[in-house]
Amino acid sequence: MTSSAVPESLLIPGLQPVWASARKHLDKHGPQRRGRVTLPRLDPASELALKSILGRATGRLDLEQLESALIDLRIGDDLSDALTRLGHPPSAEAAQRRAVRARSTAAREALRGSMASWPEPWAADWAEDLVRSGLLGGLDGNNVKALVHGVRRLLDFLDRADPQPAVRARPSDRLGRHEPPRPVESPVASRTELAASLFGSSHALDTGTKLASFVSRALRHRLGEDLEGRELWESAGIQRDRVSAPALVWAVPASGDSPLDRLLRIAAEGGLPVHVSLLAMQRHPVTVPPGTPVLVVENPRLVEAAAERRLRCGVVATNGNPATAVTALLRQLLDSGASAWYHGDFDAAGIAICRRMHQLGCKAWMMDASDYENAISLARGNRVHLEHDTRGCGPTPWDPRLEAAFEDRRLKVHEEFVLDGVLDEFSGMASTVHGSA
Repeated sequence: MTSSAVPESLLIPGLQPVWASARKHLDKHGPQRRGRVTLPRLDPASELALKSILGRATGRLDLEQLESALIDLRIGDDLSDALTRLGHPPSAEAAQRRAVRARSTAAREALRGSMASWPEPWAADWAEDLVRSGLLGGLDGNNVKALVHGVRRLLDFLDRADPQPAVRARPSDRLGRHEPPRPVESPVASRTELAASLFGSSHALDTGTKLASFVSRALRHRLGEDLEGRELWESAGIQRDRVSAPALVWAVPASGDSPLDRLLRIAAEGGLPVHVSLLAMQRHPVTVPPGTPVLVVENPRLVEAAAERRLRCGVVATNGNPATAVTALLRQLLDSGASAWYHGDFDAAGIAICRRMHQLGCKAWMMDASDYENAISLARGNRVHLEHDTRGCGPTPWDPRLEAAFEDRRLKVHEEFVLDGVLDEFSGMASTVHGSA
């Protein structure tokens, strides 16, 4: 349509609030939306000018009627075009906000549509988790579809590698109302290799990528565990490789004749702690004489101290949440008849690790309520300030009194603080039980 000149009667100052109100409505709801807006109080000239094109100029203004009138006057092709010629162009900021809202809506719809057929009972919770976390920000529908497809490919790979995955507890049920999750026996894939084979880039699952963030949240729902980072991926059977994150050990009395067994014995004779990779253990499983006592600790400092003292008992460090190499070594030791005992930090995280080790088959060493109270008394006697823990520790099935004591005290006692007692007492017990003194 060829536009006509805008009549001077429609450009008078008194009508500017009318056009501004109409433009504000379009900016907010979109240029295709119509509806009604409240007319401002008009002076006689403005009321007459508006009445000349609408037939009335009071009450609420019907924007569809206004659009028809302005098109009939050949002022614009539609309402937005006409308002621009009347001196009220669309707001670039408003258009950008509408575009962001539209993209966000499309992203959410694509997410829910893409995973609607997933069989996992936690899929809807995962989708809501992604929305609440803001991970859909900046993504359009096609981006989200591609990411969801990538997560599905990885989950299908895991299902093929482990066709009978364990039934995992939901995070809210982890404190004893369901069976604990079955530990992964060994990684089903290297993380970088899996990324390359499934997505064409060994960096596709690197921390910080959108795909890694989508996958990690899916794994957390799949496992039903509040794990992060390396521990989360390894619990799902995915490890960066089989040589990093090894198990740190001291004086494990390997009884076989494999290269790894010989290495462990030579290292102990030389007074050296040694790192044992998952690859080495998979090629050469470690065995020890039945009944061999092994102390499992949370912090590497205790392995170092055991080596400094030349303790004649095996010590293994989990170094926080145990990596796959650590759990693989402990299973091999337990399977060969070792008696494994665990000690860690008296804090929420450390007690949670103790619970995992207890589920694995380790006994708790100096980790009961009386040990906790004794450690607190020792700190007070030495005027050592202990930090408070804001989190609860959860069930302590090896000694239910510990949960109550920790909930009452909420004081953190790090393992290094009681290092002497832990190592000396265990060394004495090992000497008596196994005759290794």
